[in-house]
Amino acid sequence: MRRILGIGNALVDALVRVEDEAILRELNLPKGSMQHVDAARHEAISERLQTLPMTMRTGGSACNTILALGNLHARPGVVGKIGNDRNGWFFENTFREQGITPHIIHSATPTGVASTLITPDGQRTFGTFLGAAAELRPEEIDERWFDGYDYLYIEGYLVQNHELIERIVNYAKGRGMKIGLDMASYNIVRSDREFFEHLLKKTDIVFANEEEANAFSGGKSPRAALDDLARYCEVAVVKIGKKGAMALSHGEFVRVPARPVERVVDTTGAGDFFAAGFLYGHCLGNDLAECVRKATVLAAYVIEVVGTKLSERTWESVRHEITPLRSFSDC
Repeated sequence: MRRILGIGNALVDALVRVEDEAILRELNLPKGSMQHVDAARHEAISERLQTLPMTMRTGGSACNTILALGNLHARPGVVGKIGNDRNGWFFENTFREQGITPHIIHSATPTGVASTLITPDGQRTFGTFLGAAAELRPEEIDERWFDGYDYLYIEGYLVQNHELIERIVNYAKGRGMKIGLDMASYNIVRSDREFFEHLLKKTDIVFANEEEANAFSGGKSPRAALDDLARYCEVAVVKIGKKGAMALSHGEFVRVPARPVERVVDTTGAGDFFAAGFLYGHCLGNDLAECVRKATVLAAYVIEVVGTKLSERTWESVRHEITPLRSFSDC
């Protein structure tokens, strides 16, 4: 059975729906971006948001993907660093409840929190205090954690820690694992493009949205940027929002429309769930178009709710909609 190990920033999302973009300007958070904030700024943002209704969910890009795969009964694993606090316990217990193997490192530093502001159009903007997640060090990664997995999935938010990325990629490559990478955020791609290019040479599957693909390719259109990404990776995928997604692998190009939704409530986790659907299909040996279709299904479901928590009834609908002719355990 093919299994996926994900590694990323282990966070808790504090989700707040705001009436307009004025508060984003007030907090100096560019709409649609992910900005790292220090402890003092995190405290200031939290104080500003404390009077607004807030929902707490587990977060972190790769962690969201792994949580979705757990709900698809794919038995994945996750690597992350959390604090010995209520948020950390909440994070770890949530993953265990979904049959996910947590390879968790604990710290005296508080668990990281992503303050997530959701505007009426469903777009989300992050002010992310990494907390304990920022302390994840290469020497803390146990090589044995990679045993029994076939894929390693990495979020681009970790790419700035070059030594850590090199360590985990080398462990995975040494075991013949396929490497999946989500580019994570346009501003991170732009600021560290040279290392992204280096990393893509070791990557098998890359996911990017329009802005990230544009930043990597130096301003090219999504289709042209897809060609650029595919020169490095076996499979390149570019998400184009309401228009769906396109993928290119060994010269095969597919474009799949977005699955219709009644109303976009919150785009938090859309790319993370997209990756989960694609990887799930890839593990099953589905063709490229079917992998993208599964991805669009998961992304459609998650943008209809606040955060990334779907009810079990909804997960039943998801599993029914993407059910293959053979079960996951047959692969």
